[in-house]
Amino acid sequence: MAAPSNDYDWERVAYLLLLSRAMDDIEEQELVPAKLVFNQFSARGHDLAQILIGSLLTHPHDGATGYYRSRPFVLSLGLDIVDAVASPMAKSGGYSDGRDIGVVCNYPNVKREGAMLFPMCGGVGSQFSPISGWAQSIVYHRDELKDTSYQGALGISMGGDSSMSTSGFWAALNISTTNNLPHLIYIEDNGYGISVPQEVQTPGGDQVANLAAYKNLKIVDGDGTCPIEAPRLIKEAVDYVRAGLGTCILRLRVPRLCGHTFQDTQTYKPADLIEQEQTKDPLPKLKDHLEKYGVISSDEWQILEEKAYEEVRGAVEIAKARPEPDTNKLKRYVYAEKDQYNNPEIQLRGGLHADDHQFPASSETPDPQGPRLNMLTAIRNTLDYELQTNPKVLVFGEDVGPKGGVHAATLGLTDKFGERRVFDTSLSEEGIIGRSVGMALSGLMPVPEIQFRKYAEPAAEQLTDTGIMRWRTNNQFAAPMVVRIPGGFAGRGDPWHSMSDEVEWAHKTGWQVVMPSNAEDAVGLLRYALRDNNPTIFFEHRFLLDNRWARRPYPGDEFIVPFGKAKTLTVGHKLTVVTWGAMVERCEAAALEIANGIEVIDLRTIQPWDKEAVMTSVKKTGRCLIVHEDNLTAGFGAEIAAVLAKDCFFDLDAPIERLTMPDTPNPHNIHLLNAAVPTQERIHAAMLEMLAI
Repeated sequence: MAAPSNDYDWERVAYLLLLSRAMDDIEEQELVPAKLVFNQFSARGHDLAQILIGSLLTHPHDGATGYYRSRPFVLSLGLDIVDAVASPMAKSGGYSDGRDIGVVCNYPNVKREGAMLFPMCGGVGSQFSPISGWAQSIVYHRDELKDTSYQGALGISMGGDSSMSTSGFWAALNISTTNNLPHLIYIEDNGYGISVPQEVQTPGGDQVANLAAYKNLKIVDGDGTCPIEAPRLIKEAVDYVRAGLGTCILRLRVPRLCGHTFQDTQTYKPADLIEQEQTKDPLPKLKDHLEKYGVISSDEWQILEEKAYEEVRGAVEIAKARPEPDTNKLKRYVYAEKDQYNNPEIQLRGGLHADDHQFPASSETPDPQGPRLNMLTAIRNTLDYELQTNPKVLVFGEDVGPKGGVHAATLGLTDKFGERRVFDTSLSEEGIIGRSVGMALSGLMPVPEIQFRKYAEPAAEQLTDTGIMRWRTNNQFAAPMVVRIPGGFAGRGDPWHSMSDEVEWAHKTGWQVVMPSNAEDAVGLLRYALRDNNPTIFFEHRFLLDNRWARRPYPGDEFIVPFGKAKTLTVGHKLTVVTWGAMVERCEAAALEIANGIEVIDLRTIQPWDKEAVMTSVKKTGRCLIVHEDNLTAGFGAEIAAVLAKDCFFDLDAPIERLTMPDTPNPHNIHLLNAAVPTQERIHAAMLEMLAI
């Protein structure tokens, strides 16, 4: 047998292993029965390999994602032990201030003394593609921004064997191998996904073996419990990725020495398998190995074990004494905030603001220049200027490169700024948004495009997790980005390319939602989004991209439109019409047909929306008609109506009305389309009906 490798601090490795076991034991035997811990996931059997990997992540630009069984790994990065035991008890402080389950960790590592751990997610598979984005960011910082401090950095994503079945895994694998990125994919293979064996997950029961023919992928495979083999394989995999040789899958076979959670009795496993797994426990193997070579004697091991239990018990008592989270702060950090002195409260990691990026001057006053532009050209010009003035802006998506986008919004930008800054992606919306998360956390401003609104559905998990990141980490992390999504009807409609459904994003916690109706507003809103400290959905309505009414002169390179400020198009005292997107032109035209009396308000942003402007108008007119393209039931108009019904009840002279699409998909036949989407004629009729009440 070989002597212990000098690449590891074996006393620290042993102590962290004992510390992790002590945490598991005390939680299971004391804190769970006392109902102080409600979600307990033991890492017994997985723990040694995790600690060995964490011990090698010493580069200041290393980035990592874990999952619910990764606590030993996070301890090896430097997670505070009191936080590690207090967070499962949902106490104040820690990595979420009681907002997230305790096994869902994060570690900002603001001193850059090793790897940063991304905020974990409760789902399975969503941890992979953000590391592809981080790995791409390493290359970008190193080669494009010429920051040599990124040389040798890597990204590592951790997952169980069954997580290899998810779309997130395959998206990340394609992104990282296609681009030869420094991404280490660590798979902890215990043979089961809760109760489902690998034979159900993949033909032959071995996902890694099935990847043997994958190009640009090194596979390192072996026993994660052996104190000789595991350290050697881990070092081999880490060194390969650090050397810039490309992507590597490190698969180590490990036993799950307990159930999926403390409640899982593993009755689905044969008794002899459970007995066999217990013989593979890496802890006694490590103890015997270190004792044999005189690294840690049996007595010294006993002292370390007693110290570990003592430290955990002491941490538990400190954690118990922590106060409960302040319920008055429940609503804080959904979005970026300012303190009592009006200073921004910037997250610790993620986005341009965390790195104190300085932006060019801005103005809310337009400076019209040149001829009227269509919205498409206005968007392109804005992206062009922000790419010129901010080297941390990257624009990408399916077909946005040489083709210039299926709508031509990025035409010519790859030629001008290069393929590192404006580039095509694989056909995976999960991967597009997932890699954006990693880029944002590295301090870049990603501008991903989802080709059509309907195609955002596969990215729903990444979008949801991104939106709640700031809140669930108590303002430690945020991932600002601008997701451009064309949608809505064009010359024709259909259920696949013409979906609107903007209300879904208004309901997604932490996301801002923008729907400009004209070229000038598109410029101002897009520029504001690209400099803001929150993630934004920028909805580009297909009907407006080359619409004559929506054309405006370019308002200048400094023009911004702050979110939450509606625009009043026509002034009146008899009826308030609230609308946004492609319905704005139709509402204005219908109002002008009737002459004076109707006040048309273009919300411009629906999250946040300008409640003050709408309520001020309704209190003046006493009537309100809400017009939007989305479906009637639970459309955003329902939210506006609910607010008005409560806050303007005594000012209303008539019931609030909504004119929307029916609860159907968008139809293709032109006559069906005109019957579904509110037309100028139907808006006009609805206005007259409201005025007659």
